[in-house]
Amino acid sequence: MSTKLERRITTASPIAGLLGTDGYKQSHRPLYPQPGSEHGDGTGTTRILINWTNRSNKLLPNSSHAVVFGLQYFIQSYLVETWESFFAAAEDEVVDLFLAELDAYFGPGHTLDAEHVRALHRLGYLPLKVRALKEGTLAPIGVATVTIENTHDEFFWLPNYIETALSATIWHPSTTATVALEYRDIIETWVERTGTVTPGTLFHAHDFSMRGQTSLTSAAASGAGHLTSFLGTDSMPSLDFIRRYYPGENGTLAGSVPATEHSVMCIRGQQGELEVFKHILDTFPTGVVSAVSDGYDLFKVLTEVLPQLKAEILSRDGKLVIRPDSGDPVDIVTGEYVIDEDLIEYEHAKSRGRVTPEMSGVVELLGELFGYTVNDKGYKVLDSHIGVIYGDSITQERATAIFRRLAAKGWAAENVVLGVGSFTYQYKTRDNLGSAVKATWAVVDGEPVDIQKDPKTGGGGKKSAKGRIVLHRDETGEIRQLEGTKPEDDESSLLELVWEDGYFYRHQSFADVRGTLEAERAARKERRRAS
Repeated sequence: MSTKLERRITTASPIAGLLGTDGYKQSHRPLYPQPGSEHGDGTGTTRILINWTNRSNKLLPNSSHAVVFGLQYFIQSYLVETWESFFAAAEDEVVDLFLAELDAYFGPGHTLDAEHVRALHRLGYLPLKVRALKEGTLAPIGVATVTIENTHDEFFWLPNYIETALSATIWHPSTTATVALEYRDIIETWVERTGTVTPGTLFHAHDFSMRGQTSLTSAAASGAGHLTSFLGTDSMPSLDFIRRYYPGENGTLAGSVPATEHSVMCIRGQQGELEVFKHILDTFPTGVVSAVSDGYDLFKVLTEVLPQLKAEILSRDGKLVIRPDSGDPVDIVTGEYVIDEDLIEYEHAKSRGRVTPEMSGVVELLGELFGYTVNDKGYKVLDSHIGVIYGDSITQERATAIFRRLAAKGWAAENVVLGVGSFTYQYKTRDNLGSAVKATWAVVDGEPVDIQKDPKTGGGGKKSAKGRIVLHRDETGEIRQLEGTKPEDDESSLLELVWEDGYFYRHQSFADVRGTLEAERAARKERRRAS
């Protein structure tokens, strides 16, 4: 017989902020130049400045720029909220907890102490200054987008201490936002080529990635990155994420439609598919509703089930969206032939009535059944009562192939919505943009020191900037980086003061992030046109 256990609710430790770093960071503070040296004024290390830079697009070659996104989330969630319990707890409690962790982690006999922790608690806030580009900016690869430095001499160790948390928090939403922009560029290119870009185009890449993310937290952050470029999502945690970390007059954050899953479609067995479709249409008599249609035989649904519902679908005030969910997405959506290679064979088979549903593909079959119109650019658009979404195994290459093949067959790109999943948004790493944090400037013994990492091994890919950093725009509007600058140059930099000593000095709504990205896309378009 099973025994019921006590219900347990956990809370984070008051030193969660202190533990939010790599273990080796604990040994760095005493290794920096200490007071008492014979150099300069002998004060040792008093200032350190770090920067966040996306160093390489080797693994995202379609992106010459990265979307700046996620910093405000990092500041609010980690610098403010995670550390709040540290400053709220008793001084001796946090010191004792920290020392106990050091003893357990490094073992007996280690020489690390906790006086810096005691001093930080007495100060009552994190003595840091954060400067950054506006979120939504398109930052060229290789340009620093964030700098962080300490504001009190005693806490020179703090900027590099928080490096790990900074990196772990922002690389994913920033990378997702960059990848989402790549999808938007692809979709809008083909929609414009075969029709007209409209506000509805923002729903043509729908975030399906949540179940494949590493956690609900990562799904929320990544999903917000997707929403910098689109409106369609099934990742509902992103809505709370945005309202929490990017509040304001944000307008429409995201949207979706009623939709089925395989449990709904298969619950009455293969012989009950017609009944299930009727129930869907009865339950949602108006508006858009999506039905996954490959539970048993997709092409049987298209050629046998839907024809029995044609009149009901066409008379309905709304759209039924058919969702295939298996097979090769290019072949399923557009048909099992390639215009350039198989046109003669296809036309020969068509003239003899030997074209199979698989050869036609979903879009063409729906067009034959429900009809279509021809737009101003000469491409076919499905009747407004029927549509297609495909959300399995979609990649940028497959998306492009779908649109290219549809166009070759005379169909507009707007006929298909793509579900973008975890292969796109979770099968990524910090290396996709070569994202890294490096210290580039310090004050040691009263003198400024320009720091640069420049390993001979590695082909130069890990070479860092040198010194303090200022960003400006050149005559074309592109962002350029100046290195080796002075603190007084900061005021002219695009790296704006965001947060200092526990307080925000700049706060962006999500609408502002989106608006910034829209302006950046428009400026990018003009630069490309002029070049």
